[in-house]
Amino acid sequence: MNKFKYRIQQPKDQYWIDENGIRVPVSRLAKSEKLAERKAGKLVKKALQLHDKLKAFKKEIFEDTEAVYRQMMEDLKVKIKDDYKGNFTWYNFDRSVKFTVDINRPIEFDEGIITAAKAKFDEFLDKNITAKNEFAKELILSAFETRKGKLDVKKILSLTKYEDKVNDPLFSEAVRLINKAIRHRKTKKYIKIYVRNADGKYEPVELNFSNIETDE
Repeated sequence: MNKFKYRIQQPKDQYWIDENGIRVPVSRLAKSEKLAERKAGKLVKKALQLHDKLKAFKKEIFEDTEAVYRQMMEDLKVKIKDDYKGNFTWYNFDRSVKFTVDINRPIEFDEGIITAAKAKFDEFLDKNITAKNEFAKELILSAFETRKGKLDVKKILSLTKYEDKVNDPLFSEAVRLINKAIRHRKTKKYIKIYVRNADGKYEPVELNFSNIETDE
């Protein structure tokens, strides 16, 4: 189902409908309004056609990339169950063309559980921290600083690797809550195509695939 809904009105129509649903007689329209409507109709039609072609091309690239990956694994006598789970790069024979696929599986936190983890860390900080654990104070305060109202996922996750070094029940409980708070959003695959230029350097072929969703 097409997610785009728009209407291009014609000069032959007796009335045009504005954004408020009001019928406006065509005779009252300015020439610029009629020109804008006509040009908008032409351009949006071409834009949607290009969008559909890019969508189909993106799907084709991923299908071909998977075919190359599977054949490569077969040549290497490696058994695989699924498609590539990590980043994957492949080339044509003389390496003048390069394709890279980046896999991104964004992490976010359950707000309630991460708030509980922060409370446990606060409890840990409020008690008498030993000299051995003093370093953890700055790590915790830095990890829970927000930027534009958002937590830094990487900084918070980095706290988990200090559990054994801190060796404190409250710290361990906070780490357990961090792990419990982790939520994975839908995995995204990003494709980039590069072609060598006259200087021997790879230049990207700009297609801006990142915001184009393909049908699963």
